[in-house]
This record gives sequence, C-alpha cells and structure tokens, in this order.
Amino acid sequence: MARKKTTGERIEPSFEEERGATKRRTVSDERVTSGGQPRKRAKSTKPAAGRSKKKARRNTGGRSRLVSFIRKSFYWAFVLGIWVAIGVTGIVAYYAARMPSASTWAIPDRPPNVRIVSVNGDLMANRGVTGGEAVSLSEMSPYIPEAVMAIEDRRFYYHFGFDPIGFTRAVVTNLLSGHTIQGGSTITQQLAKNLFLSPDRTIERKVQEVLLAFWLEHKFTKDQILSMYLNRVYFGSGAYGVEAASRRYFNKSARDVTLSEAALLAGLLKAPSRLSPARDPEAAEERSQVVLGAMRDAGFVTDSEITTALTAPTVRAKSYWTGSENYVADYIMQKLPDLVGGEIQQDLVVDTTIDPGLQRDAETAIRDELAEKGKKSGVSEGALVAIDGTGAIRAMIGGRNYADSQYNRAALAKRQPGSAFKPFVYAAAMEQGRTPLSVRNDAPVKIGKWTPENYDNTYRGEVTLATALEKSLNTIAAQMVMEVGPQNVVKMAHRLGIESPLKANASIALGTSEVTLTELTAAYAPFMNGGWKATPHVIKRVSTLDGKVLFENTYENPPRVIRPEVAQMMNQMLVGVIDNGTGKRAKLDGWQAAGKTGTTQSYRDALFVGYTANLAAGVWFGNDDGTPMKNVTGGGLPAETWHAFMAAAHKGLAPSPLPYYSPLPPVTVGSDGEAIAGNLEGGFPPPPVPEQTGSTSAGGPVPPAAIGGGGQPRGDRRTTLLDLILGN
Repeated sequence: MARKKTTGERIEPSFEEERGATKRRTVSDERVTSGGQPRKRAKSTKPAAGRSKKKARRNTGGRSRLVSFIRKSFYWAFVLGIWVAIGVTGIVAYYAARMPSASTWAIPDRPPNVRIVSVNGDLMANRGVTGGEAVSLSEMSPYIPEAVMAIEDRRFYYHFGFDPIGFTRAVVTNLLSGHTIQGGSTITQQLAKNLFLSPDRTIERKVQEVLLAFWLEHKFTKDQILSMYLNRVYFGSGAYGVEAASRRYFNKSARDVTLSEAALLAGLLKAPSRLSPARDPEAAEERSQVVLGAMRDAGFVTDSEITTALTAPTVRAKSYWTGSENYVADYIMQKLPDLVGGEIQQDLVVDTTIDPGLQRDAETAIRDELAEKGKKSGVSEGALVAIDGTGAIRAMIGGRNYADSQYNRAALAKRQPGSAFKPFVYAAAMEQGRTPLSVRNDAPVKIGKWTPENYDNTYRGEVTLATALEKSLNTIAAQMVMEVGPQNVVKMAHRLGIESPLKANASIALGTSEVTLTELTAAYAPFMNGGWKATPHVIKRVSTLDGKVLFENTYENPPRVIRPEVAQMMNQMLVGVIDNGTGKRAKLDGWQAAGKTGTTQSYRDALFVGYTANLAAGVWFGNDDGTPMKNVTGGGLPAETWHAFMAAAHKGLAPSPLPYYSPLPPVTVGSDGEAIAGNLEGGFPPPPVPEQTGSTSAGGPVPPAAIGGGGQPRGDRRTTLLDLILGN
C-alpha cells in the first residue's frame, strides 16, 4: 500500500487545546534559517502570557500591602486602646482614691424651706435658700420632666448614669461645629455635680462626677433621681427648684405649669442667669422654642400641641420677686428664729394672720394714690398696715413696689408721727380726770424756749379738748403734756403699744419721737376694742411638715391697758376728728369711724391712723430720703387712701358701733372753765377715780397759756423747767 507523501512538516504533540488554547505551534516555528539566525516570530496583537502574569503579581502585591496596612492599623489601634484604657483606669483610680469612702456618701439635706400661708391657708410666699418647697414628680406638671429630659438627657431612662452614646454624639457635634453646642453630661451627672461638687471644669471633677453618678444610679430609682434634680437645680433669678421658678416667673405652682411654661423652664438650664425672663425675655422665649422642637422629636408632644404653645405670650418677669405679700414674708423671717429657738433646721409651715383680700385692697389703695397724685405731690413712697382688735395684722404694705424696693416702711421705718401722737397725750389727760368737754385757752404758748404754734397760725381762745383734738391745735396739746407730765404721756404710749424709745419732753405732744407705723397703729387698737392691749403680730402658728407645733401665739387674753370710760371718751373725740375736723376725707358712709391726722415739719411725713369697730389702719406717705413733699398733710393723701382701703375692707359688712360710744352732748361752759355737769349726762360716766399717783380729779381754774412761765399746772406741784429737761 502506497504511503502518503508528506509535506516536510512534522506535527509536534501539543497540549494547547487541552488548556483551551486556539493556536497551534509547529516545528518550523522553532527551526533556524539557513542564515543561522533564528526566524523572527510574527508580532502578536495580544499581550504575552508572561506580561499578564507579571501584572497579576503586581495587583496581588498591592492587595497584600493594603491588607497588611489594615492589619497593622488594627493592631496598633488595639495597642493604643489598651494603653489609653490603662491610663484612664489609672486616672480614675487616682481620683477615686482621693474621694471619701463610698460607704460615707449621703445625699445632703435640701436647704429648709419656710412655707408662709395666709389666714385661709393660701400660699403667700416661700422663704429659704431654694425659694420654694419640694414638689414630688407625681404632683408637678408632667410637661416639666418631659421638657427637661427632651433637651438635657433624652436617654435618661436607658443609661446607667453615664451615656456613652450621648457623650459621643456631643463630642462629634462639638468637633464639627468648632465650639461647644452640646453637653455630654446626663441628668444624673448634673445632679451629682449640684449635690457634691464645685462647678470647676477639671478632669478630677469630671471623674468624680461620673463615679458619683454611678453611685446615684445604684442607690436610687430613676424617678427619685429626676425628682431630686428638678427640686434642686438652679433656674435663675434666685430660684432653686421648679416650684420656686414657677412662682418666680409665672406666679403659680409647678403643679399648674403649661407646656409653653415648662419649655421655658427647661430652656433656662443651659444658662439660668443669662436666659432668665427677668433679664432677657426674648432670649428665654427663643430657647423655649428649641425645647419644644426637642420635645416633638422625642415624641413627648404633637405638632398641634406645639402650635398651641407657640401662641402663648412672652413671659416678662420682674427683676425681683414682686407682690406686697413679700413684705410680710420678709418681716416673718426676721421674727421666726426667735420663735423656734434659733436657726431653722427643717421645713416649716407658718400660718399667718394676713387676709389675702385685705392685702390686695391695701396694695391697690397705696399704688392707685401714688400713681394718681404721687408725682405732682412730690411723694415717692407709701405704707399701710391694718390690725384687728386682737392685734392681728390683717394687711401690711411696706412700700410702693416690692420689686423696686424691699425695705418695709410699715414695720421697720421709724418716722416722726406728728399730730398722730396726740391721742396718747389726751388719753393720759382723760385718765387723770379731764373730759372731752374740759376747756383750755388756745393762745400762744411758751415752754422754756419752745413756742409751739398751730398749723394755721391762728388762735381760737377757749375751746374744749374735743375741739382741740378735732382741729389738731398744737397749743392745747402742749398744755396737756405739761398738765399730766411728759413722763406720764410716755407711760401711756408704751402701755398702749408703742415700743420705740420716747423722749419725755414737752415736744412729745407734737410727735417728735420716732416710731414705726405698725406700733403706732397697734397703739390705737385699745380705743377700738374697749381698752385692751393689742400686741401686733402676724405669726399665728409655726409647725413642721408632719404637723408638730413649734410655736403658737398667746394673745388670746390681753391685759386691760385703759379703763372703758377712757376708751369711750377717746372714741368720742376721735370720731369728731373725722366728722368735723382734719380727717374729713376719711369719713366712711354708714360707719362710725375715728382717727387722727399727722403731719411733720416741712411736710416730710404725712399720716392718718384710724379705726372702726372692726379694724384699725395706719397710712404713711413720704420720701425715703426725707425730702419734703409738696404741702401734703395727713388729712390729704393719707386720709384719702385710708378711706379707699377701709371702704373696700368693709364692703358688704353690717355697720357696727364703736364700744361704749355715745355722741358728745351740747356744751355749756361754767365760770370755772369746765363743762357744766348737767351737760355730761348721757355723754360720760362720772369722772373716773385717778389710778396714777400724783394726779388729781377734774376741776380748778383754766391754766394760763404761757404754761412754762409760772402758770400752775394740774397736779400736786408746779412743773419747772428742770422737770422738762429731765423728763419728769
């Protein structure tokens, strides 16, 4: 069989197909040419297999380096983290070792609060370091804790005292913004700082804050921690705790706070002094809107609730506590330590004698009179005090506006009473046997070098003592002092209720010794109640929160200080002051009212003190620096204000007569200068038997006007100039 002719090319075995190659390689491709040079291979359009492998190796090497870098980064980060943890642990351990043992830790007592309530139990004021009582979480408005958590610590119920998530978020936010806009402290940390630590921003304080926060979380429930925080945190303008802040800014309890008000309170926590509505109402309002947005984001309120809250008017608080009841609260706090035996150590409740309605009426009367006539009359301040027949203070206004001035002019200011002091002179005379119908000569008087003159510089000749008091004649009052003796006038004034030192000299007749308005008014009360001492008091009872009574006043059985007939005669004369004399502007329709005007030298002080069967009240107007007013007398602004207050105080009440009162009978003067006895029937009881040694019964000639120049005064002996100097 013939063999097939070959072409001269030998086919070599190849595995290209097995490897998926598509090109065959022949022997001729490898063969050397006749010239001895290897044949050039045709240039391929595809990359050589060797180059692909090199590129692959390069890519693999890059990935390896990246993985290596990441591994090294994790490694060194882990190492660094270990060292940081060791360092933090060391710092914590160091500062923890500087703290007292945890077994000795205890929540410091909240500073004691004094709750001051009116006669009907309504809260008037809180006093103490905090400025408000503690309110439990269940009692306060639910908006308050929600608002505080929304803006201060939204994860409060989910962390363990320190919130890593919140802390990290705050750090990142502050870094991105370039300044601090978020705080990383939890409510528990803030409470720890407020309870135990100083506000210094140091590492030691921060470490201790966290440790104390852990302890608080271990020791108390979340609700207890939140309650302690809300009742102690500072809200600006002197208010610590939500109750004090609510009273301070909204004049209401934290129990009644609305959504918009709660947002404002929560907003203050960022910067209490700067954001206080008493300092910057607009800033406080702007911050409260931020809080409302946070409450919506936290799911505490809806958009419709926020829309309603945004319609609330901007809160504009006074720069200081306002309201006249604060004069009373301050007065009570001055008296309280002596009543409870020293420093106040626990929460107390003080029941007062203040009638809220009368307090409002008194405040309105003073403010309205000053607003209408104060500027044109040159008067900047006024005061009023109202006292009942037992001495209980029912209203006390210490000044025009407590927010502007906290000085209590009713209780603390000592001013000359002027002619308002004269009733004590006449009471001493009545006690020694004179009567309202006793006659004296109104003429120029000289006592030593002193020559008292009447206000109008006129003289009326022979007048009864009743007329002399009605017209406030200075000459007759000076004669009466010399007749009864200055020392006896001082004794009478002190017996009736004046506590300030009095100078026993002739000028005491014109009220030259300084007294407070409160003691002056209280000294009129025995005329009103029939002769009994009326010790002025505003504190009825002091007790602890659990009801233990620490003090209760003992003024139920007062001593008698003047006889009924003396009270009767004083009422008759002082009623005449209002009906016919200098106090006509004080007249009350349908009521028997008695009182006396008072004006001091150069119109520096103007007073009216008067009473009905129900209430005695004193009114003062003047200027704190003693600047003279513009012709303001006791029968002007003070009498008008007294009338306005007393008319409001007696509205709706059935009129009651003054005790032992009967109108003065017609006067017939006998040759001895005294009223004829027959004219006294029905007007007075028989002349009383004198109680004081050295005094005499009524009768005798009318002394000359120049009593200091040799006239014979009533009594056992002549009063000399030496007696006047020595006060005898």
